[in-house]
Amino acid sequence: MGQQNTNRQQDNGNEDWDALKGDVGDIAGVAVERSRHFIDSAREQATDYVDRRKDDVAQSVADFATSLRESTHSFDERPNIRAVVDTAAEGLEQLADSIRDRTFADFFNEFEDVVRRRPATVAAVSVAVGFLAARFIKSTAEDLRYDSVHAGQAQSRQTRARQAQRPRAGTGA
Repeated sequence: MGQQNTNRQQDNGNEDWDALKGDVGDIAGVAVERSRHFIDSAREQATDYVDRRKDDVAQSVADFATSLRESTHSFDERPNIRAVVDTAAEGLEQLADSIRDRTFADFFNEFEDVVRRRPATVAAVSVAVGFLAARFIKSTAEDLRYDSVHAGQAQSRQTRARQAQRPRAGTGA
């Protein structure tokens, strides 16, 4: 009789464990599906935003190319320099057209292809960009710290000067 109770408890324990595993599996499946939906939604929103902004970027590049081309008038007596600047302006105009004609997905796929073909180059560029960003942040922080220290010193000098200018009590007529 005692053995039957033990077997029944083990069966109940296994059934409970199986039910719990099934529930956890169902919850995980729902979570995965919701995360996929969230990622797809975020990707769509990012793509829409970039597609709207790409025309602005293309126009900025085209405006810069126009400004560059207009600046070549000062190089009339130096045709070699003017040719280089004209070539750069032409390249920028082609870039602006390319930006207008392509979608965010096209840019992303091209970037992904570059990363796959040249991972070492991408890693080196990432390290360089990170280094430059760190130097910029450090420099900015040092400038802010320098400005705040000197502002504090100037304020304490002004306070001492005001105190020195006040008439002293008890020295009157």
